[in-house]
Amino acid sequence: MIITLHQINTTVGDFSGNAARILAGARKAQSLGSDLAVFPEMALTGYPPLDLLEMGDFLLGAEKALEEIKASSRGVSPALLFGTVLPREEPGAGKPLQNSAVVIRNGKVLGVHRKVLLPTYDVFDETRYFHPGDSLSGIGIEGHSLALSICEDIWNDKNYWSSRKYLLDPVEEFFRDGRKMPLINIAASPYSRGKNRLRVGMICNAAKRHGVPILYVNLIGGNDSLIFDGQSMVVSARGQVCAGAKDFQEDVLRVDLNDISKDYPTPVKEQDEIEALYRALVLGLRDYVAKCGFRRVVFGLSGGIDSAVTAVIAREALGAPNGLGVLMPSPYTSEISLRDAHILAENLGIPTSVVPIDRIFESYLADLKNPLGGLPGDTTEENIQARIRGNILMAFSNKSGHLVLSTGNKSELATGYCTLYGDMSGGLAIISDLYKGEVFELAGHINRHGDVIPHSILEKPPSAELKPDQKDEDFLPPYGILDPVLKAYIDDGRTFGDILGMGYPEETVRKILNLVETSEYKRQQAAPGLKVSWKAFGIGRRCPVAKSYRF
Repeated sequence: MIITLHQINTTVGDFSGNAARILAGARKAQSLGSDLAVFPEMALTGYPPLDLLEMGDFLLGAEKALEEIKASSRGVSPALLFGTVLPREEPGAGKPLQNSAVVIRNGKVLGVHRKVLLPTYDVFDETRYFHPGDSLSGIGIEGHSLALSICEDIWNDKNYWSSRKYLLDPVEEFFRDGRKMPLINIAASPYSRGKNRLRVGMICNAAKRHGVPILYVNLIGGNDSLIFDGQSMVVSARGQVCAGAKDFQEDVLRVDLNDISKDYPTPVKEQDEIEALYRALVLGLRDYVAKCGFRRVVFGLSGGIDSAVTAVIAREALGAPNGLGVLMPSPYTSEISLRDAHILAENLGIPTSVVPIDRIFESYLADLKNPLGGLPGDTTEENIQARIRGNILMAFSNKSGHLVLSTGNKSELATGYCTLYGDMSGGLAIISDLYKGEVFELAGHINRHGDVIPHSILEKPPSAELKPDQKDEDFLPPYGILDPVLKAYIDDGRTFGDILGMGYPEETVRKILNLVETSEYKRQQAAPGLKVSWKAFGIGRRCPVAKSYRF
């Protein structure tokens, strides 16, 4: 039996486009002699549809698209397996919908699997919308028996995880009686750094434990904050990866079940994590811009590391002509920063515009002198500069239709070292899930073949340049201390005591954690960011603003 795995890039709510991708995959599968073409979780609706699932017109669109595929499948030789949303199989108490996998052949539904394990952690909230299925499903095609599962259904192996999120392991239950058949898993598993190694290890462990091949097909593309990396794979019953699809692009894997049983492993190149991070951000930006109806972006070019990395990613994702860098020097902008910004733009070939803010800033100070009582200068004047720049970028956006990219990083967002309605302005924050040290790491990767980013940008101390001789470390602890403490607290969930046990000074740790807790009001007003870590700000980290919680 020949099976093809199709990792495709879908858009939430684009029923006609998603159906067209599935049907195009079916034609490709037919040309490859496939008996079954397999597509990712929720491929027909796009993932995640969130509260669109509560809208009747959305559900009607999904139903019509399913009927379209059924009608178009007549005369196509392979059966089609893809994810969609279906009404609950047995109406009653509970949610009315189920996250489902549908098998269609020649206009008829051959079988359905309804997802058993519904994740409710991090960015997932599937019990908000779906009723769980009872067990994995089996289906027969061309005389072969196959087991069907959806994403989370395979993520609860007691022999792999030290701590499990569910009491039930659907895979273990299905194979408990010694049944031997290939297991297909259709997934919408988002990218984060280091996740693929974990994913591969988990799937290989499950295949070896149950003595069955596993065929895994994952979504690719960006949808809002989430980026899906694909990396579909075929794993033999001995727990060896026999074939792997490309990452961050659409791809097709052709699988002969007889070859899997013979266990001829094909070496699969291990993912380069920093290159994968770069490609994830490029894909996330490209898809966000396209799927939101934009073509071009605009961003501030300060001559600093954050705006430099943002500019490189924008050029890679959209092409040089589709990115506009705006230089907005103030009285405190150094000549070195201006020079570096110009050199960067020249290296990238991106157009620029220079809008000095000196006179605007002076006008603000003059008009506010009496209303603010002539009080001495403080962060008020610094924030005015940042907000002037935010207004200028939004003016470019309004006039030309460019999407504004915010250039702030995770260290700044975590500690509130950013200005509401200023440098936080924008439609997308593409490096907001990278700590400052990771931004430098990515810049080093970008420069691995030569100085695309001027070397002086990597060397000079980070500064907002909003007052004379300003440095980030005037307000924040050194990034070599700040980033590990932030990562321990935010990403790893470590306690105050745990972090002190790592050897950091108590006063410093207390300051950092209190900055995190008092800055939530800013983060809840920030532009959406691209998620590339296990714990990003946004829908995956939900904290109250009004609270009495300090260290």
